[in-house]
Amino acid sequence: MTTPGSNEPTRAETGAPASGTVVPDQFSSDEVFQRIVADADHEITSGARELFFSGLAAGFAITITFLLYASMSAVTDSSVVAALLYPLGFIYIIIGGYQLYTENTLPPVALTLERLASIPSLFRHWSIVLAGNFAGGALGALALAYGGVLEPDAAVMAIEISEKGVYETPVWDLFFKAAFAGLIVAGVVWINFAVRDTVSRLIVVYLAFLAIPLGNLFHVVVSFTEMVYLMLVGDLGFVFGMTSFVIPVLVGNTLGGVLLVTVVNYYQTSERRLEVERFEHIRRLSIREWLLGSLAGRSYVPVVDTVEDLVRDTDSYRILVPIANPRTEGALVECACKIASARESGRVHVVHIVQSPKQQTMKTGGKQHDRITRESERLLEDVSRIGEGYDVAFETSTIVSPRSFEDIFDRARRTRPDLVLMGWGEDQLWSSARAERPLDELTNRLPCDFLVVRDRGLDPTDILIPTAGGPDSNLSAEIARALHATVGANIRLLHVVDSPDDRAAGERFLSEWATEHDLEEAKRSIDTSGDVEQAIVSEAADSTMVLIGATERGMLSRLVQDSLHLDIVNQVECSVLLAERPSQRTIRDRLFGAGSRDRNTAEAYDESGATPEPMVTKK
Repeated sequence: MTTPGSNEPTRAETGAPASGTVVPDQFSSDEVFQRIVADADHEITSGARELFFSGLAAGFAITITFLLYASMSAVTDSSVVAALLYPLGFIYIIIGGYQLYTENTLPPVALTLERLASIPSLFRHWSIVLAGNFAGGALGALALAYGGVLEPDAAVMAIEISEKGVYETPVWDLFFKAAFAGLIVAGVVWINFAVRDTVSRLIVVYLAFLAIPLGNLFHVVVSFTEMVYLMLVGDLGFVFGMTSFVIPVLVGNTLGGVLLVTVVNYYQTSERRLEVERFEHIRRLSIREWLLGSLAGRSYVPVVDTVEDLVRDTDSYRILVPIANPRTEGALVECACKIASARESGRVHVVHIVQSPKQQTMKTGGKQHDRITRESERLLEDVSRIGEGYDVAFETSTIVSPRSFEDIFDRARRTRPDLVLMGWGEDQLWSSARAERPLDELTNRLPCDFLVVRDRGLDPTDILIPTAGGPDSNLSAEIARALHATVGANIRLLHVVDSPDDRAAGERFLSEWATEHDLEEAKRSIDTSGDVEQAIVSEAADSTMVLIGATERGMLSRLVQDSLHLDIVNQVECSVLLAERPSQRTIRDRLFGAGSRDRNTAEAYDESGATPEPMVTKK
């Protein structure tokens, strides 16, 4: 079909067709597959809370199926009549858009088969949905057992139905019956994407799920609800019920859906199935990323990513600058150019990250992404003019993705920069970090150096570096040297000691540290108050920029969690740059702290804001 006045078929923003192209309202297998992959895109990137509660609602809706099947079976001797209302709970789930585990043997698996999502991402999605389904089913069973919902005859029939599966059906019979049920559910999902109207979906869902009771088949969420009900009103043990009943059904449903429908349908489509805008360059995960997910790099391919495969020049110094708004973050880009121009082969890569709604993939036309990328390219032209004023190689790209913050780390691992320079603030990419999946471990395994900027003009005229040594202060020194070489920045070093008695030791340390980092000409200050926070605030009064290194507990992960108490950021009037270097910290170091990081910073006081015992570096 085509839009009025156009010869082009209507397509969703991911490139998946919104209507049939050969026969009106009928899709080819390639087109159905495209629609499934496009829908799976927003499912597999959903947050854990969203997935769990959607699964919880689906699990509770299954209670309706169990309730009606038991009630109808109690009042009729006909198995066909008893099964007539069995599909009602599934209709609620599928038409209502809830997350049911057996449905998810198709869309997320299709995305994984295309190496657009990793296997760990698939298992995460499955486990959250299944946990939600089981929790909802358990709540429903509790209501049926103790809520007086079932009539006495129906309660007896519910026990008989449950015991038939648990005690009377052999494990291998359960497995194969469940495999056919999994085939039916995954087939329903496939057909659901092949039809366009709700009436057709309703008929397909009803007839398909009617086949489960009529064929004496088993569905894992219904089976779990039956098991819990039998535990509550009988003497069934949990372990026995899971191992002898639920798990065989779970395995059967999974293999039936994945192997008999998803894989078969995948291989009966042609290579043209991904000739759509999002996958124009077939930007799949590597085999290692596909198997290990975020442990090896990316776990998901963004909706749009205009960067080409970059070949890293080992002699260049590359700075990655992720920005959310090219109109307001020009100062950040200029700062990156100043740092990079101090290198012989400096390169600045600005990536505009556009956060797209999860639901956008199926509801808007393909022209939407074209419009977004064109507008991004136009805005990035103004940013590129900044790079023309410096002796650096300059490049830009655009990412459109519902996971904007996590894609910063994916891009860093993909292009392997030396430094990521990004803004920190409510209107920056940080604001989306806490809405995405937990990122503590991700931010504890940095792919490169990170410099996070609280912008108050980014004037590098007078730079203050508080230090007591450590790799993160070393990064601060490197940045300061680059700005000194580029714009002639004045540099002052600050070291805080316990008392006037420790001044001599502090001066020796600061002198050796300055020499080690080629900052012999920098002015040096020794504060003997032992109050790190107040010392930095006092010295920053005459500074235009403060460079602060992270502590042993890290910085990025705590920024994401909003647990980094940096009162000095609000007390000083100048720009603050927070520096953190990658570190190979053990689990013990992460739990209890390691002494390798710089401890003489604004974070050297406890979470309540009280100043602990002063931390002094002594020779």
